[in-house]
Amino acid sequence: MKKANRSQVLVIASMVIFGTLGPFVRNISVSSGELALYRAILAAVLVGLFLTITKQKINFRALGKELLLLLISGMAMGINWILLFEAYKYTTVSVATLSYCFAPVIVTIVCPFFFKEKLGPKQIICFIMSTIGIVMITGIAGSKGGRDIIGILFGLGAAVFYASVILLNKFIKKVEDLHRTFLQFIAAIIILVPYVVFTSGVTLGTMNSTGWICLLVVGIVHTSITYCMYFTAIKDLPGQQTAILSYIDPLVAVIISVAVLGEAITIPQIIGGVLILGFTLLNEIKLPAKETQ
Repeated sequence: MKKANRSQVLVIASMVIFGTLGPFVRNISVSSGELALYRAILAAVLVGLFLTITKQKINFRALGKELLLLLISGMAMGINWILLFEAYKYTTVSVATLSYCFAPVIVTIVCPFFFKEKLGPKQIICFIMSTIGIVMITGIAGSKGGRDIIGILFGLGAAVFYASVILLNKFIKKVEDLHRTFLQFIAAIIILVPYVVFTSGVTLGTMNSTGWICLLVVGIVHTSITYCMYFTAIKDLPGQQTAILSYIDPLVAVIISVAVLGEAITIPQIIGGVLILGFTLLNEIKLPAKETQ
């Protein structure tokens, strides 16, 4: 198999695995903060082992001022996980995931202010249509109740923090992707430890065997293995192709939510999801420039 084809398969597999996260989180009885902490610890340990085995050393001297950005982005990642896990508790996996998918739209709107990127008509239209999609998902056309709204707000909060991670990563240019992710896991642990200590505390002893299995799957498979697969593969693929393939994640999450978990989703929410995914995907696609004669 050609290297590019193998990388494409790895990215697709990564997105499918990411899309199955919701049901496993549902079966872990600890608090969202505690779950985020254990996820970060398992991921940091296994990714650290992967870097050691593959003899990839992190050049801390070369980081300079970017080390602070890495720590801040890692902390934002930890908060992002907490909010996403809370969203799963209050609403369906599909609605939580689609709300979370608003992150690229936030990035598109914020980038012109930080990076002087031009906000053209296409970006403005994509933002407006994706925002309409969020409005439809919130249930203005038919909500199932207050818990749904709370879940959607948690999902949008997670999107804000995930967008901040994306934006901070744009300033981090001296660190390879997997090295950066490993350091972000460490930073997430730093902020999550005191958060867990002063909120829920350690409640691992209350989990049953199903919870333990799901926790290990989330930490080892959904985070450690999948992150290594993803960041190893994207180096050999064009950015646009990677962005397009990333939409497999929410599609799988919605399918599992409806077909496997039996969670209901309204027609307006389906339309809203299509608007978000469709127009954020359109925003990622770069049209070829017209040749001048």
